Amino acid sequence: MKTEKLTLSISGMTCAACANRIERGLSKLPGVEKSNVNFAMESATLEYDPSQIKLEGIEAKVAQLGYKASLEISDAEKKFEKQREERTLLLRFLVSALLSTPLLWSMVGHIPSLSFIWLPELILNPWFQFTLATPIQFFIGWPFYKGAYKALKNFSADMNVLVALGTSAAYFYSLYVTVRSSGISDHMSLYYETSAVLITLIILGKLFEVKAKGKTSAAIQSLIKFQAKNALVYRNNKEIMIPIEEVQEAEIIFVKPGEKIPVDGIVLEGHSSVDESMISGESMPVSKKPGDELIGSTINKNGFLKYEATRIGQNTLLAQIIKIVEEAQGSKAPIQRIADRISGIFVPVVVIIAIVTFLSWYFWFDPQHFSTALENAIAVLVIACPCALGLATPTSIMAGSGRAAEYGILFKGAEHLERTHLVDCIVFDKTGTLTEGKPVLTDIYTANAIIDGAFAKNLSEPLQKMSEDELLSLAASAEKGSEHPIAEAIVNAAQNRSIPLKGVQDFQAISGYGIQAKVNNNTIILGTPKLMTQNAIIIDESVIDKKKQLEAEGKTVLLMAIEGTFAGLIAIADTVKSNSFEAVENLKKLGIKVLMLSGDNQTTANAIASQVGITDVRAEVLPDKKSQEVKQLQSEGYTVAMVGDGINDAPALATADIGIAMGTGSDIAIETADITLLRGDLRLIADSLNISKKTMRNIKQNLFWALAYNSLGIPIAAAGLLAPWLAGAAMAFSSVSVVLNALRLQRVKLES
Repeated sequence: MKTEKLTLSISGMTCAACANRIERGLSKLPGVEKSNVNFAMESATLEYDPSQIKLEGIEAKVAQLGYKASLEISDAEKKFEKQREERTLLLRFLVSALLSTPLLWSMVGHIPSLSFIWLPELILNPWFQFTLATPIQFFIGWPFYKGAYKALKNFSADMNVLVALGTSAAYFYSLYVTVRSSGISDHMSLYYETSAVLITLIILGKLFEVKAKGKTSAAIQSLIKFQAKNALVYRNNKEIMIPIEEVQEAEIIFVKPGEKIPVDGIVLEGHSSVDESMISGESMPVSKKPGDELIGSTINKNGFLKYEATRIGQNTLLAQIIKIVEEAQGSKAPIQRIADRISGIFVPVVVIIAIVTFLSWYFWFDPQHFSTALENAIAVLVIACPCALGLATPTSIMAGSGRAAEYGILFKGAEHLERTHLVDCIVFDKTGTLTEGKPVLTDIYTANAIIDGAFAKNLSEPLQKMSEDELLSLAASAEKGSEHPIAEAIVNAAQNRSIPLKGVQDFQAISGYGIQAKVNNNTIILGTPKLMTQNAIIIDESVIDKKKQLEAEGKTVLLMAIEGTFAGLIAIADTVKSNSFEAVENLKKLGIKVLMLSGDNQTTANAIASQVGITDVRAEVLPDKKSQEVKQLQSEGYTVAMVGDGINDAPALATADIGIAMGTGSDIAIETADITLLRGDLRLIADSLNISKKTMRNIKQNLFWALAYNSLGIPIAAAGLLAPWLAGAAMAFSSVSVVLNALRLQRVKLES
């Protein structure tokens, strides 16, 4: 069965119970493997089998539940919808507040200690209060009735049910008293102001909530604003300006100084420096020449560039980054299950508590005083709205992952953001992770230059006379078919010396050992001593001594054979990243166990490890064995994070509890790992642990306060110590306070 992933925008949700109801409903559809509905993001993500159910069926199910689902809309449309929602809520609040003010004034008549305040007779008139309260109840408050009907229709309950029950009880009881008293002033028994003020406060709370929720997704907006809008392309023998959406793959694009680079590509002509700080975080511009890669939305500083588009639309690096941040913000952290379970049973339990409260007051605590019992039951219903509970986790995830993205840390999902702070062991790959990953050739020795005596005399005459340049020519020719960084260093060295490369046949890469190829009909073998042994190539002791000497200096040494005879050795050095030592020290201060894995021999690996402060080194580990090392550490009880380039280390990254890829490795790194460090700065690892820890602490604070409001508020309301309008204000404040607490994560200062 082939599944597809689908993200829908969901409108009409008012609390966590709504999200839970949609999620349960979608999960029951045939072909839906997994569904996740995010209340804060107002979205649903599904994994489904398109052969069993179509988009229309999914949308119909959501509609049946009382909500509206649609394919993700553009960012401009999202912004317009959000602004329209804010305007609608603001208008509803202003109208409701205007009509509620006289009713709130009349509430003074309920408080004996304030009887000295003048009250116009008109305000105390029941029919006047009825006239003001009715449009609030049924016009301003209509969405609550609509939502409650749909919830009850689907055998569920949510915030709408609580608000509709509470306000209706106050309104209809007041209407009953008004009709019974024939409009004679009996303000002590009227509760029009209770229902009106409750609705007003709830709408005000929703308005604050919508505004605050918009701020939690600021990271997405800041990334989107980087995108270029237009591109100057070469079509039909002329230059034309087109919207970026119309750019085609392999299209020729021109970029003038000061302009944004529209999409990813390869430079064909021109030289310039490009500001890539929005991706890498590095303030220094990067020099670009023909053959170099360009990243869309970075800024061309001072030269004219002609380049070929290689990745467009959703395939560009920036688009992938935005997608990852959106998915992380929209995903559900495991800790959210707590809130989901509570909110799933919360509303029915609250309704029962409200009924018990009413009966207890009416029959026992204050017998036959219907108004007192009603007030206390309404207070219970209103203060218990589960909005804050539903916002507790997703708002923190949105704010935390967004703040991390601003520093160049991409969490692929909320579950990874939650688990990262538990890591107590970090395993580093060497090449491209602790080192720059751009090795250079440092030494080259022919066999004749190393070997003395009889053994040298046994070399063929061509080998005895071979120069360093001739040896390098053969080695570079053989290696030009390899994409390994060491091969690149050898080829670059030959090109820098203007040494011509020869034709190569039968190239074969031997993983973890080296390469074999034919150059000018000579079989060239280049690699480790084990590769030489496998091919019965005799190595003199003086060669081994020279190899050890170079390895002690932290260099990687390759042995080379021509037609079955040792011909020379080549030494490669990869410089350690300037921040590697500091990054390792930061992790040690956090009590993290740090290891290094390398395919190099123990001597070379130790030399590199000593430079970065790592003492636990596992050397001569082949790529397919790295995952076994990770499993071994996990079996010892460690929560392991693997740090690599995301390509050769893919099995180990997948095996680790948390896979961390260097963003400098390529877009494959982003797909492979749980976390991608865009800047390739290892200090971001400690920052990843830090932001994970702070986000989890923030989530727990939110859950605590959301539960505390209800745990303390419900008994206080049931005890008759909380007026309904105060309960409404507390409920609104609880949601806003949770979102504001989450927003604190956007001010977190990270070290790097």
